[in-house]
Amino acid sequence: MQTAMGVWRWRRNPLRRPTDLFEAWVAFAALVCVLLVAPAIGCAAGLQLDGTLQRAAVEQRHERHLVPAVVVRQAAESAGRASVDTSAQQNAPSRTPIVASWTAPDGSSHEGTVPAAEEPPRPGDRFRIWTDAHGRLVGQPLDPSAAAFHAGVAGLASALGAAALVETVRRLVVRRLMHRRYIRLDRAWAAAGPDWGRAGAGS
Repeated sequence: MQTAMGVWRWRRNPLRRPTDLFEAWVAFAALVCVLLVAPAIGCAAGLQLDGTLQRAAVEQRHERHLVPAVVVRQAAESAGRASVDTSAQQNAPSRTPIVASWTAPDGSSHEGTVPAAEEPPRPGDRFRIWTDAHGRLVGQPLDPSAAAFHAGVAGLASALGAAALVETVRRLVVRRLMHRRYIRLDRAWAAAGPDWGRAGAGS
């Protein structure tokens, strides 16, 4: 609002310089971009990313399957580590690696090393893991709510980035204008300085 009033105030002011009016219009245009263009960019970026992530979440839900698995034994490296320092293993943030067996959606049998679902793991315990249709281990599918959250954060970051870019351009333009003003002032002072205060010099 102050920027808009500044533009209006300088519109017919007899003391205004061309650069004053140009600076006011630059500030007004920057304000419009920050209030309207930047949010539009953020909204468009967020919606675009949300659509992409939601499609990826749907595809992952169709391609990944939660299948039952059975604990066979602890993995060799896990057993060796437990014999050395059991208390450290219990306090470790990562889960114990175990050897488990499972049946893929296509009917094939598999066995491999996976993190234990519960501590301590016991042979015969049952848990579930995510695999593809052929039994290969995969990560958990992307949750739609998590996808929407990430898209919202990305949209907000895009809006803030656009606003920061606009403000940076405005500051560069104002700095350039100020530099030109100082150059003109130095030239005017150099021309009038020798005669300043001299009688009959018109000062």
